[in-house]
Amino acid sequence: MDSLMNLAKVLGSKNAGPFYITFDIMFDEEKTFQRVKESGIITRKLISELYHVAEEEVSIIDYDAANSIKVTIPRKYASGDLHDSDIYGCQQHAPLANVQVP
Repeated sequence: MDSLMNLAKVLGSKNAGPFYITFDIMFDEEKTFQRVKESGIITRKLISELYHVAEEEVSIIDYDAANSIKVTIPRKYASGDLHDSDIYGCQQHAPLANVQVP
């Protein structure tokens, strides 16, 4: 098993507007992308558990042409809210880094 951090060329997060965060998981090789995709490890349930959001609020899109997976979730607080700890949403990918891929 390998961690997602070791398999992905890019593993990052950013704002998708003030109310959502999106995660980009990009791979150098189609073979690696297919391995992760076919493992079924990146699910709405996993993201829901990692980020404490309802499963029905999780969007996962596979972009075969770009060897990428995009995940979008609602933010707990709007970007710039007094309680927001990451205004750009760029530090939210850490929980995904250690996900183990068979």
